[in-house]
Amino acid sequence: IGAAGQDVVGAGASLYVALGLGMPWYVCLLAAIAAGAVLGAISGILKAYRNVNEVISCIMLNWISLYLVNALLSQVKETASPYTFTLSSTNPDAILPSLGLGALFSDNQYVTIALPLTVLVAVGIWVLLAKTKLGYELRATGCNKFAAKYCGMKEKRNIILTMVIAGALAGFGAGLLYALGIEGTAQVGG
Repeated sequence: IGAAGQDVVGAGASLYVALGLGMPWYVCLLAAIAAGAVLGAISGILKAYRNVNEVISCIMLNWISLYLVNALLSQVKETASPYTFTLSSTNPDAILPSLGLGALFSDNQYVTIALPLTVLVAVGIWVLLAKTKLGYELRATGCNKFAAKYCGMKEKRNIILTMVIAGALAGFGAGLLYALGIEGTAQVGG
């Protein structure tokens, strides 16, 4: 439910950092991850400390995110159209490099470094959840936060951390897919 808003802030943050601040792609991607993580943390904190239903808080934050990103991206948009400036003409360093990966897929221009990065992150998340103590605690808290608390786990921290990770992943995906790809533009108000 919250991934839509986290997706929007991730794409918005990466585009703003690319177009407004002129940063390279990896800084823009980190901005997308951080923006998604912060939005996820807000819902996690509300759930952990005030028992606010995460579905409700995420739905409301989705709309807040949309309007905030529209306001932010209006600072880097073309005057005669509702679209932001394009990365290819404004900041080509913010476009994800292909590293020759397109040649492996019939010269597909859309195959970029996003493919191996996504695989690395997926493997990293699997290792975290399946092979670490923290992953076990996150899964246990997700199954039953009261049992996790009884076992000595910090259930509030785990709830927040789970939402932060989910938000960071949504921001990461948005940065790779929408903001830093070949097109690198967004419609403000859309």
